Amino acid sequence: QVQLVESGGGLVQPGGSRRLACTASGSVFSINAMGWYRQAPGKQRELVATIHSGGSTNYADSVKGRFTISRDNAKNTVYLQMNSLKPEDTAVYYCNAQVRRTILQAYSDYWGQGTQVTVSS
Repeated sequence: QVQLVESGGGLVQPGGSRRLACTASGSVFSINAMGWYRQAPGKQRELVATIHSGGSTNYADSVKGRFTISRDNAKNTVYLQMNSLKPEDTAVYYCNAQVRRTILQAYSDYWGQGTQVTVSS
């Protein structure tokens, strides 16, 4: 089994900052890409940012210049530093990881349970 556990969500004022973290644990042999997605009420889940094992990153246009994704491969952890937060950033943020459980297996997608981020005064 593989578990992804997110932390760091909460209430933040517009213009504020927040850092999310997500750690993969359990039967983890290696991790390829890790990323963050979000889902606002009444909307589809959308990509926020991804980072590959080599460090290359990809961001949604709506967060470029405000959010930074990073990872600690030794800790199987991915972070999302969110600055200059806006009310439209309010959503449940989900962690995703492409995990290989053994050297013989292919990579599979795993998801965290989600953490709520609310941007409001």
